[in-house]
Amino acid sequence: MHGRPRKPSTPVDENASSLKANKIKSLQSQFLHYHHNKIYTEEALKINEKLIEANPEFMTAWNYRKLAFQDKVQALIDEELRVVENALRKNFKSYGAWHHRKWVVSKGNTSTEREIGLLNKFQQLDTRNFHAWNYRRSIAELKNIPDEKELKYTTDMIETNFSNYSAWHNRSVLLSHLMEKKVEGYLQKEIILKEEYEFVRNAVFTDPDDQSGWFYHLWLLDQTVKLDMPTLVSSWPPHGSDINQVTFPIILYFDEPVEGVSSHTVTVQTENDIFKNVTWNPLSTNKFKCAQAWMTHLSIPHEEVNSSKKVQVKVSSEMSDGIISLCGVTSSRPWSFGFTVSVCQNPQPAEGQNRRLSYADESFCIVDTNSNSAGLLTSYFESKTSDYEQSTSSKWKSEMIATEIDQYRDMLTWAESKKIGKLTLARLLTAYDAVMSTGAPDTANVEEVLQLYTELMKLDPAHNQYYKDEYSLALLKQVTSNKESLLKYCWQYKESTSSNITDSLCLRLNNLSLSRIGSFERLLWVQSLDLSHNELHSIEGLEALQLLSCLNLSHNKLSSFMALDPLRFLKSSLQVLDISYNEIGAHTIDTRRYLCSSPMSHTLDYDAKFEEFANGDANLVNFWDAYSIFGGLNLTQLDIVGNVAVDERFALFLAKLLPGLKWLDGEELN
Repeated sequence: MHGRPRKPSTPVDENASSLKANKIKSLQSQFLHYHHNKIYTEEALKINEKLIEANPEFMTAWNYRKLAFQDKVQALIDEELRVVENALRKNFKSYGAWHHRKWVVSKGNTSTEREIGLLNKFQQLDTRNFHAWNYRRSIAELKNIPDEKELKYTTDMIETNFSNYSAWHNRSVLLSHLMEKKVEGYLQKEIILKEEYEFVRNAVFTDPDDQSGWFYHLWLLDQTVKLDMPTLVSSWPPHGSDINQVTFPIILYFDEPVEGVSSHTVTVQTENDIFKNVTWNPLSTNKFKCAQAWMTHLSIPHEEVNSSKKVQVKVSSEMSDGIISLCGVTSSRPWSFGFTVSVCQNPQPAEGQNRRLSYADESFCIVDTNSNSAGLLTSYFESKTSDYEQSTSSKWKSEMIATEIDQYRDMLTWAESKKIGKLTLARLLTAYDAVMSTGAPDTANVEEVLQLYTELMKLDPAHNQYYKDEYSLALLKQVTSNKESLLKYCWQYKESTSSNITDSLCLRLNNLSLSRIGSFERLLWVQSLDLSHNELHSIEGLEALQLLSCLNLSHNKLSSFMALDPLRFLKSSLQVLDISYNEIGAHTIDTRRYLCSSPMSHTLDYDAKFEEFANGDANLVNFWDAYSIFGGLNLTQLDIVGNVAVDERFALFLAKLLPGLKWLDGEELN
C-alpha cells in the first residue's frame, strides 16, 4: 500500500489475526443483541467499548453510544420533570419550580403534548395563574406552536371567564407578534382592532366592576393611537428660525424613547460643509442609552460668521434605519429641518449676573410681542413646513375612537360603578385629540377631560395621586397647545431687574396645583421657568430643556436630592435655582436612599472625586447624594432654605462645592 511491498504473513500472524477476528465476532454478536433490544446498561456499554477498541471503524457502534447517551439524558430529564411536577402539585405558584422546569425542557427532547396537557390541568385549577401562562408562552416558542393556535386558546379561556386577566395579557402579547410579523389575516390593523374592541366590550359591559377587560381595552387604545414607527416631533432650534449664537445646542425630541442617534443616522450640514464629528448624547437618567430627547452642541466656524452673512444649517436623517425604539421598531421615514444662524462678527462677551434674581410678581411685566424672544416663540409655533411634522390623524383611528366614546358615554348612564367608566372616557377623549392633531396638539376635549379627573379625585380618593398626575398632564397640554395660550403664562423681566440671563421670557406655571410635568416637546425654547407653589414630587423629563438658565421649584413636594437628578444634564446652562421650602429630608426614610444607601450602589455614576472632595470629613460624607446632583453645576444663585436636610454644615458644603455661587438663600457670599 502506498508503494510499500506487502510482507507475507507468518503462521504466528495468521493465528493472532484469527483470534482477533473471533474476539470481534463475539463482541459484535453481544453488541448487536443489546443494540437491537435497545439495552443501554453499564454491561452493554462496556461490551461496546471493547468492540470499539478492537475495531474503531465500526460506525454502528459509535451510533449506539449516541443513542445510549440520549437515553440516559432523557431518563434524567424525565426524572427531573417528575420531581418538578410533584413540587407543583404542592404549590403550583412556585417561582423556583416553574423556572427549573423551563430550564430542564430547554435541555432535551420533551413531549409537547405532555407539557400542554400538564398546563391545561394547572390552568383548570387556577385559570389566572400567571406562572403557568408564562410557561405556556415559553413552550409555545420552544415547540414552534403557531401564535394563531394560542390566540384561539385565549379566546376559549376568556369566554369561559371574562375575569381571566392572564388570558387577556397573553392575548395582547400574541396579537402584537402577529401584527408585527404581518402574518396572513393580521395585515390590516384597523380590522383586527375593531374586532378586538367589540370582543372586550362584551366583557366590560357584562361585568363593569371587573378590571381585567378594562386593562385590555387600555392596551387596545394604546395600539390605536401610537404610530407605526418612532417619529421626530420637535426640535431646537425650530424649523425656519433665526438664532444669534455661534455655539448652541441642537435638540431632537421623539414621540418615544429611541437609541441609535449618531453621526451615521443624523446629518448636520451648512451650505459649505458637513459636520462629520458630531456626538449625540441621550438626555435620560436611565442606563440603557435610550431617550426621547437627544442633544449635541454645534459651533459655527468663525470665518463663516460675519455681520453681513447668515449661515443656513440643515439637520436631516435620510437613512434613519439605525434609530430604533425600545421594542425594536426602526424609524424608516426620512425627516429634516433647517434654521439660520446670524451672529455679529465680534460679539460682545456675556455679562455676569450682577444682582440677585427675584421671582416676585413685581419683577415682571407684560410681554412685548415685538421682542426677539416673542419672535422666536412665534417661529417655534408657526413653523409648519418641516419634514418631521407628520400628522398623526387617521380617519379609521378617529372613527374607531369616536365609536368607543359613544359606547362609554352610554354606559355611564346605566352602570352603577362610575369610576372605571369615567377614567376610560377621559382616556378616550385624550386619545381622540391625539389622533386629530396636525402639528399642534388638538385640545377640543381637554376641558371635559379635566372635569372628569376632577370628579374622579372626589369619587376615588384612594387613587387621588394618579388622577392628579393625569390632570396635570392634560392641563399642560392645553397650556402649550398654541402660542396664544402659552403667552398667557409668559412674562418679561422688568428692565430694572434684568441681567444677561433674564433677557428671555419667563414661563410662569406657578400656583397651578401641578403634581407632574410634561409636554416637553413644546417647551424646548424655555430659558426661565417658574414651577413654584405646585405639588411636584419629581421633575423627570426636565433634562430635555437644554436652554434652561433659571428654574424656580420652591414650595413643592420634592422629598430628596435624588428627585433633582435631571439637573445633572443642565450643567452648561443652569445658573439660578430655587428649591426652597420643599420636603428634602423631611421623611424619616427616603426609600431611594434606603435602597441605594451608598454612592457605590446607587444608579448614578459614582464620582471618585467625591472621596477627594470629602477628604475624610464625616460632615461631608453624608452629602454624597447632594454632591452627585450639584457637583459640576455652574450656579450663581441658589435658594434651598426651608428643607429639613439644610443646616449650617450643608451651607458650608455648598459654598465649597459651588465656587461660582454669589447668592445663597438671599445672602450675598464673599
